[in-house]
Amino acid sequence: MRAALTLAALLGAAGITHFARPRPYDAIVPRSLPGPARAYTYASGACELLLAAGLAHPRTRRAAGLAAAGFFVAVLPANVQMAVDWRHASPAKRAIAWGRLPLQVPLVWWALRAARR
Repeated sequence: MRAALTLAALLGAAGITHFARPRPYDAIVPRSLPGPARAYTYASGACELLLAAGLAHPRTRRAAGLAAAGFFVAVLPANVQMAVDWRHASPAKRAIAWGRLPLQVPLVWWALRAARR
């Protein structure tokens, strides 16, 4: 249960930042997607908030955990876009951008673990 609630808190905080400070998220939306980047920023933020709520409730935890694992896979292209865009940035920014890519693996694992509980 602790894994699910901690992941819910992380997703909830991330979801809130999509609405409070959307510009950094807009910048990493892959340009190949149709429509305005802000729509994807808000949609992913809303998804994170819904996933957080689902993980927090025992009756919906399994479905939300599986959906969160899928979500983490689905947002991987945004992380790739960030790494490509920041390839000429400062070493610190490059480290952040490239560090996010392998971080998706433990996030998927964490979500699947929360789904099992």
